[in-house]
Amino acid sequence: MNISELARKLKITTQELKEKLPELGFDIGQKAIQIPDEQANRVIKSWQEYKNQEENKKRLGKIQERLEVKKETAIENGLVLPASISVHDLASKIKVSVPKLIQQLMNNGILATINESLDFEIAAIVLEQFGYKAKKENVEEKEKQVDEINKEKLQNLISQHQENKSNLKIKPPVVVVMGHIDHGKTSLLDHIRQTQIAAKEAGAITQHIGAYQVEKKGKKITFIDTPGHEAFKVMRGRGGQVADLAILVVAADDGVKDQTIESLKIIQKEELPFIVAVNKIDKSGANPEKVKKELAELNVTPEDWGGNIICHLISAKTGEGIKELLDLILLMAEMEKEHLMADYSKLAIGTIIESHLDKGEGPVATAIIHSGKLKKEDNILVGQAYGRVRILKNWRGESLSEADPGMPVKIVGLKNLPKVGDILEVKSEKDLKDLKKNLKTKKYLKTGETQRIKEEEENKKSLDLIIKADVSGSLEAILEMIKKTAIPEVKIKIIKSGLGPITEIDVVVAEKSKGLIFGFNVDLTTEAKKCALEKGVKSFTSKIIYEIIDQIKKEIKEVKGKITKEIGLGKFKILAVFNKTPEYSIIGGKVLEGKVLIKSKVRVWREKSLIAEGEINGLQLNKTDVNEVTAGNECGLKYKGIEEIKIGDVFEIYKEEKV
Repeated sequence: MNISELARKLKITTQELKEKLPELGFDIGQKAIQIPDEQANRVIKSWQEYKNQEENKKRLGKIQERLEVKKETAIENGLVLPASISVHDLASKIKVSVPKLIQQLMNNGILATINESLDFEIAAIVLEQFGYKAKKENVEEKEKQVDEINKEKLQNLISQHQENKSNLKIKPPVVVVMGHIDHGKTSLLDHIRQTQIAAKEAGAITQHIGAYQVEKKGKKITFIDTPGHEAFKVMRGRGGQVADLAILVVAADDGVKDQTIESLKIIQKEELPFIVAVNKIDKSGANPEKVKKELAELNVTPEDWGGNIICHLISAKTGEGIKELLDLILLMAEMEKEHLMADYSKLAIGTIIESHLDKGEGPVATAIIHSGKLKKEDNILVGQAYGRVRILKNWRGESLSEADPGMPVKIVGLKNLPKVGDILEVKSEKDLKDLKKNLKTKKYLKTGETQRIKEEEENKKSLDLIIKADVSGSLEAILEMIKKTAIPEVKIKIIKSGLGPITEIDVVVAEKSKGLIFGFNVDLTTEAKKCALEKGVKSFTSKIIYEIIDQIKKEIKEVKGKITKEIGLGKFKILAVFNKTPEYSIIGGKVLEGKVLIKSKVRVWREKSLIAEGEINGLQLNKTDVNEVTAGNECGLKYKGIEEIKIGDVFEIYKEEKV
């Protein structure tokens, strides 16, 4: 890339760029005219980080000024906080000392240590008292941004490959098959491939994303099968991003459903040319015209209704209309061929559509090659993963020496697992060595497990989970669904997640945290079964994803039933201390408001500072034992607690009740 072009992209002068580059860690010389594209991309990223840091410094400066003059107004844009944040990190964010923040929490009736996690709601309330407005971090938006970055990166790389028009040749179209659950997507592919994948899938629901290649009239077509269950929403979205064409499958007896609409939105967002395959026309309740009417209401008007969308009738069961469907795909590919051109002479560019850990082969990834050729022994960079292609196989499991554009391939040789949606690039040995220095790669454990640091114990009840799955796409989908099942009353903590069988280590971690283990398409090892039996650790495994989610929902309900709620009762001021022992004190005083109950709990406040907690073990009114004393009355009580109580201290009286 030309230096002046890079400067224009950054909206600065060429001289300013050359002066700034050494500060950002790039030394290209004052006389340089060109900069390698890969390095230019790193400069753009570093520049953005630099600008963000400068903006943050300015923002923090303004915040400090407001605090110094003690302005009560909230910061205009607010602080973005995660769902939970430690006391230490929160204090650091607002530039106050930890003791000061803990004191403010105490003033709000919240006891918390330096490493304890606070829910967003609690943190937001406390921040308001420091003059801040809090905003909750949007996790889904963050994930979307990552996907958009990958998409933009892929488009840029492919554009670079297409610069030399004379080298371009047409590649097989990549077709994504989408639609509602049980509308016959996998059965359609089964008939095309003359295999019975659907019959092997638990519950007749596709659990993994897969890619397959078929040949029709001497031309190849690559199909991506995306699971229709709601849990795989993310996978469907990423399936759409790597495709050239789409087939939207709608059952003739069921019509347009929620995931039909969701799939349609993905297709339209990705601007994919598509065909509607109206399936199950062999069934007695089939009504293709009703399907067309429902599609027309969504502004998807069929050709025979005066629109431009092909609605083709098929039966995945009998095979009716499927040959014609393939002809329509080839016809559409011919019409879109200018978008299906690739340079076969370049180094490969691809997208990861699946990854898992194999006991014998280590990290394994499935990729769709978009442009260039991927060869055995190529050095590859995939997101935060890297390695050398030791084994290359097609979807049938046959070994390859190289893979062409449009082809789905299995890759063995990566040092660690890439993520679904990561971009695959072939790099030179030198480039890869330079990049490895900057990569923050994490070593995967021998069993392929990803250990999460256990959070500190929180005030509200929690459900600790260990989630294991056979492939990364399924694991990601389960974790996404768990987010949706969460309720405010129960904190769900994923203390450990990963790929592969449930091991003895998983059981030990679960036992220490009193957590539960869930496994999708995996089982416990022999040692793990024995350990779980000895330690009384509960585990649940299934080959059907919604059974896993249903069981987690049951566990959430059980935990919710055990939650205790605090109920405020009243306030009591100490007027006299009659007797003291290491364990309790006999105290006289007056009920200021509410009431005091025997066996109720106590927080002791001294001049707005919380100094102790305890409980009331005895209560007397006019020297008579009673169970309750109301506001305005003086009484004596027996306070159980280790801290010394003084005249003038105020008791905050409350009780805990299961709800």
